[in-house]
Amino acid sequence: MDAVIIAAGYGSRLASLSPSKPLTPVCGVPLIEIGIRQAAAAGVTRVVVVTGHRADAVEAFLADLSQRVNVAIEPVRVADWSKPNGYSVMAGASRCAGDYLLMMADHMFDSDILAALLKVGSETRDVTLAIDLDTTSPLVDPDDATWVKTNADGFISAIGKTIPVWDAVDTGAFLATPRLAEAIATAIAAGKSGSLSDGMQWLADRGRAATYEVGGAWWMDVDDPRAHALAEELAPRHLTAAFAPT
Repeated sequence: MDAVIIAAGYGSRLASLSPSKPLTPVCGVPLIEIGIRQAAAAGVTRVVVVTGHRADAVEAFLADLSQRVNVAIEPVRVADWSKPNGYSVMAGASRCAGDYLLMMADHMFDSDILAALLKVGSETRDVTLAIDLDTTSPLVDPDDATWVKTNADGFISAIGKTIPVWDAVDTGAFLATPRLAEAIATAIAAGKSGSLSDGMQWLADRGRAATYEVGGAWWMDVDDPRAHALAEELAPRHLTAAFAPT
């Protein structure tokens, strides 16, 4: 199974700690390495990393990392990394022949979440998003979270940072089919900005965006110095694959 990791953005809220968000270390291990190690522990054998800001440094690190962790890593550089993240999803998806695990470089996941996602694909869904029903967790930043409203069948009815009603939070991990990139492109053609949420909403409106509830498994978004400090404290307890000796 392939994974696509989005690592192109500037990461302004972490800029005081590191010039590159994906290379920001947590307990000495860069975020992008943590993500790749956790994905490999879940069963991923090839990772496409979409780069942009400080791409040369990120890609040089990935070349070395591929040798150290024995995982095929393919960087794909986007020309304009200031565009919404849906453009990065489309770039990464273009290098995958079929379904793929989609992750954000600044999110960390218990490998159980990722392994479970790899098993939930079906003909009834074009994308499955890992969601957390604990929307008041101290690890969730309400000012930056992407919220999710689900229906009675557990499918997504609405998704976005500003939706008025929600019952879950987007963890940043997805099992995607090629239809997700197609949905983002369709949303752009209809006048949307090109965010991942635009494509997700397009699929949700058609009953094709499913969810997987993480059920207490550990994850967090490392998006600012406060979250980074929490990650340094908590991540080694939960992400054993990422911090295993090499």
